[in-house]
Amino acid sequence: MKQKIFRVIADLRFAIFILLLISFCSIIGTIIEQDQSIEVYKNNYPLTNPIFGVLAWDQILKLGFDHVYKTWWFYTLLFLFGLSLITCTLLQQLPSLKIARRCQFFRTTGQFYRLKIFTILNNFSLNKIILKIQQSQYSIFQQKNTIYCYKGLIGRIAPILVHLSMILVLTGTIFGSLFGFKAQEVVPKTENFHIQNILTTGQLTVIPKVSARINDFWITYTKNKTISQFYSDISILDAQGNEAYRKTISVNSPLIYKGVYYYQTDWSLIGLRFQNLKNEILEYPLLNFSNNQEKVWLTWISKDSSILEGFILIIDNLEGYCSIYNEKGKFLGNIELNEMTNFTNSLTLLEIISSTGLQIKTDPGIPMIYSGFFFLMISTLISYTTYSQIWMIQKKRKLFIGGTTNRAVFDFELEFFKIIN
Repeated sequence: MKQKIFRVIADLRFAIFILLLISFCSIIGTIIEQDQSIEVYKNNYPLTNPIFGVLAWDQILKLGFDHVYKTWWFYTLLFLFGLSLITCTLLQQLPSLKIARRCQFFRTTGQFYRLKIFTILNNFSLNKIILKIQQSQYSIFQQKNTIYCYKGLIGRIAPILVHLSMILVLTGTIFGSLFGFKAQEVVPKTENFHIQNILTTGQLTVIPKVSARINDFWITYTKNKTISQFYSDISILDAQGNEAYRKTISVNSPLIYKGVYYYQTDWSLIGLRFQNLKNEILEYPLLNFSNNQEKVWLTWISKDSSILEGFILIIDNLEGYCSIYNEKGKFLGNIELNEMTNFTNSLTLLEIISSTGLQIKTDPGIPMIYSGFFFLMISTLISYTTYSQIWMIQKKRKLFIGGTTNRAVFDFELEFFKIIN
């Protein structure tokens, strides 16, 4: 009974069926937004207008379609697909490779008639034929008057490597989903922070208790005044607050510390710092009026104790200046860093206080997934190696010779006829 069950699991049709189910679930996870709040699903999939005519927000939450890739049934499908690959490898691929390594001599001349490529030679030189076969990189085995030759055995390993690579990818996916996490932090320059704003996390994830400091943040611009790159200088701190590791990160160049990745993703401005004539430091918060195309911040600086009269400061970059407008919206000019402007009380712009947006994540399954794709590429190259076999039987001054191959049949035919020519 166990053998029958494992034979069914190892069957190609079972693997394709499971793969189709995984694909269907992945389509659902693509159509329906994942890991959102309940309000998002209530607004997008109300009871009066269910998706596909049957799925409203309550059914989506009940079936787990809001987190498809972390449900028990999706893990079960991945497990069954991996089990199918493993059993197929153990019950079919490895025995097939073992058989291919054996010397499979033909015992009767009748076996040649089942080959698509064979012939009978009356006038021949066996030594010359064997030499020609040897020059074609074949391994040659002989028992009395029968000869067996093969080459390209490494090509038989390709299916096993394909299965191994897929198993590694599946294992890495499950491992990363169970133990990985993703967080988003917006941190002002010079401030310390801990990992707190968790977006997604696995069932077995342990959030690392690590603190870090943003030493500096800056932006470089092109000649056309468009943003070229963001940079954040980050220090990882130990339990005593001492610097354990430091790196300047940018987009697509993260900081990696003990398996945790710190990515540069966004930026913002939070305030302006001034100094008055009394050497007092004044800070004014910036309000964000950004849209999808542009980032714009502004603040209001009143004249003395008057709230209705004052100046509007607008800034949309980190190039070191901001624009000044009066309460009626009239442009008065720009003020740069370390420059004094004449309000009722003169103020000097000391600093534009910025913050950096970081995405912090860990995925312990990434090495497995990369290894899986590496073996998949290797197996693709190996699969181009043709596995060819040639048999010969010398009987009554006749030589029965034939062969077969698993791919590149035309090339094998040319090689075969060159050998017997």
